[in-house]
Amino acid sequence: MILLYINACVRQQSRTKILADYVVDKLNLPQIRQLDLNKCGLKYADETFLQKRSKLIASGKFDDPIFAYAKEFATADNIVIAAPYWDFSFPAVLKMYIENISVNKVVFDYSNSGDIISLCKAKNLYYITTKGGYNSDDYGYKYIEALCRQLYGIKNVHLIKAEGLDIRGNNVEKIMQQAKNEADKIIKQSNL
Repeated sequence: MILLYINACVRQQSRTKILADYVVDKLNLPQIRQLDLNKCGLKYADETFLQKRSKLIASGKFDDPIFAYAKEFATADNIVIAAPYWDFSFPAVLKMYIENISVNKVVFDYSNSGDIISLCKAKNLYYITTKGGYNSDDYGYKYIEALCRQLYGIKNVHLIKAEGLDIRGNNVEKIMQQAKNEADKIIKQSNL
């Protein structure tokens, strides 16, 4: 079983990464592919990029490196995304990654009637985030969840989070431990 670990954390001492590393260790899967989005040289989906990708899709040339991340995502058995909570969402590098992987004929396709056909094989996606405060609106997670369920066909989308980490007087170690305990429950229930 292949676990794709997508790291969108910018800071080296990221609490989100600490929590995500814990989840990856607990999942205990035999093959882990770790992708640090800040070091992989993602291309912006500008007009030139999109034109090139469209031509390659139309000609069926899916061996081009432009499709490497999409293929990796589509073939993963389980996925972990580590993305800190920034400005009601996540860091921009994760959006760039999504634009690189959301490829028709690789990650999804359309039927003759226009229905979406998922080409992803992942059973579970674990979205890991940490927040300095408390906020019920997490548009980043909701966006990822919608993509997974509606476009990628990944039905089991799990949110693991630690909140209130920057509030004066809060016990950060206790909050992180509570998040790890919740992660243990989610992993147990996800029936890998």
